[in-house]
Amino acid sequence: MKKLMAFIREARAELKKVTWPSRQQVWYSTLIVIGVTLLVAAYLGVIDVVLTAFFSKVMKLG
Repeated sequence: MKKLMAFIREARAELKKVTWPSRQQVWYSTLIVIGVTLLVAAYLGVIDVVLTAFFSKVMKLG
């Protein structure tokens, strides 16, 4: 039990040393993540449509 309490005390002390981001930094980071996610989703969607059309035509020829 002493080890657990020591761990918790040390963890709290370390967390006090952390430089936490501001609300604005978190907001901008969130927007960047959402934007990149949407771009990657659109890119993969276009690739999927192109490859589906391509392989559909190949299968019809064969």
